Amino acid sequence: MSNVYDKAQELKRGLAESEEFTTLKSLHEQIEADEIAKKMLDNFRRLQLDLQQKQMQGVQITEEEAQQAQQQFEVIQQHDLISKLMEAEQRLSVIIGDINKIITEPLEAIYGNPEQQ
Repeated sequence: MSNVYDKAQELKRGLAESEEFTTLKSLHEQIEADEIAKKMLDNFRRLQLDLQQKQMQGVQITEEEAQQAQQQFEVIQQHDLISKLMEAEQRLSVIIGDINKIITEPLEAIYGNPEQQ
């Protein structure tokens, strides 16, 4: 069993050394050093989290809240550093999704793929 964990540790190291991760880390550090960018991103993430929590609790999001989120998203996308960070997050998210798909293939062989049913 430890062989599986060793491979997971190897995968972790590979991910941490990947260009996608190192780019994301660098952009994150740049935003942390930029007071305005950090504040903008923190405010947007806080709003995003609040809306997600409401949805999970079954609370309907108002049109005003949705518009506010959209406006904030448009504003932060205009900030070059934040825009690059979001693109890097998306690229890394795709990689992690692909890895998840690969490592769950043995389970799909037993249980099937729920997306295909």
